[in-house]
Amino acid sequence: MPPADFKQKLLAGLGGDWPAPPDLNVKHRDTIQKDGYRIESLTYEAEVGDPIPAMLLIPDMVSPAHPAPAVAVWHQHAGQYHLGKSEPAGLTGNPMHHTGAALAKEGFVVLCPDALCFEERQDPTGKLKAGNYERFEFLRYVVDGKSMAWKNILDMKRAIDFLQSRPEVIDEKIGCYGHSMGSTHTWLIGPWEPRIKCLVGNCCLPTYKGIHREHMLHCFPNFIPGIYEYGDTPDIAALIAPRPLHMNFGELDGGSPIDEVRRGVKIIANNYAAMNAETNFTYYIEEGSGHVLSPAMWEKTLSQFQRYLKT
Repeated sequence: MPPADFKQKLLAGLGGDWPAPPDLNVKHRDTIQKDGYRIESLTYEAEVGDPIPAMLLIPDMVSPAHPAPAVAVWHQHAGQYHLGKSEPAGLTGNPMHHTGAALAKEGFVVLCPDALCFEERQDPTGKLKAGNYERFEFLRYVVDGKSMAWKNILDMKRAIDFLQSRPEVIDEKIGCYGHSMGSTHTWLIGPWEPRIKCLVGNCCLPTYKGIHREHMLHCFPNFIPGIYEYGDTPDIAALIAPRPLHMNFGELDGGSPIDEVRRGVKIIANNYAAMNAETNFTYYIEEGSGHVLSPAMWEKTLSQFQRYLKT
C-alpha cells in the first residue's frame, strides 16, 4: 500500500482528525534551581479542562535574547504509574533515564510532560489504581471510536505548541526523544507533527506479528484498531520520512523481538530511500543488551540532537 494511503488508514484507526487547539492556559507552579539549569513546574491544557502537568528545564545561559533548540522527552512506562515527568527531569527514578536533565546540561531546553495515567494524571476519583485506570482510559477511548494513541498524539502535539510558545525556544529546532513507551510515543507522533525536526526512539518497535507470536502484553498506545490489515508498526515509523530519525535497540530486549526489529528497520529504510533521504534514518542494535539506555545508545542519541538541532 502506498504510504499516503496507509497514512489515511492509520488516521481512521487512530480516531480521526484532532480538534483545533484551545488556549494553552499555562499555569506556573514552582521553580527549582539546579546546577546549570532551572526546572519550571507548570501545566498547560491539551483540551479545555484537561491540564497536563509538565517540567520545563531551561539552561542558565538560555534566555529570550539567547534562545536554544528544544527537546520534548516522553517518559517510559515500566508499570511505574507513580513516575512520569519527574524521572526524565532528573528528580526521581532510575538515573539511567534522567535524560531530560542530561540534555539541559548540554544546552537544550527540555519539556517533560506526564502521559495520561502517570504521576499526576492518575484517576482523579482515586477509585481505579495503576493499570486498572490505564485499562479504563483505553476502553473509554475505544467506545468513543478512538484509541489511547489518538489521545497521546493530541497531548504531544500540545507539547510542541507549548514549546513554540516559549521565547527561549528556537521554533524550527525542536526534537523529541523517548525510551520504551516513550519510543512508541516518538514514532506515533512523528508522522503527524512536522514541527518536530529530529526524532530518537530507544528500545521499542514491537510489531504486531511479534506481539501475537510471543503473546506479549504491551502498553495500550501500541494498539490501533483496524490497522494490522494494512500495515505494522514499522510502517507507521516509516511515515516520519524524510525527517531525521534514529532508533536504538537491545539485541536481547524481549519486548521487541530482534528478528522483527531487523525486518522492521528495513521497511523504514526503504521508505527513506524512496524519498532520497537514506542518510536521515539510522539505527543501532547493541549486542548482548536488553531493555536499557546504554552509554553507547545515549552517545548516539545526543549526537543526533547535536547534529540536527544545533547546526
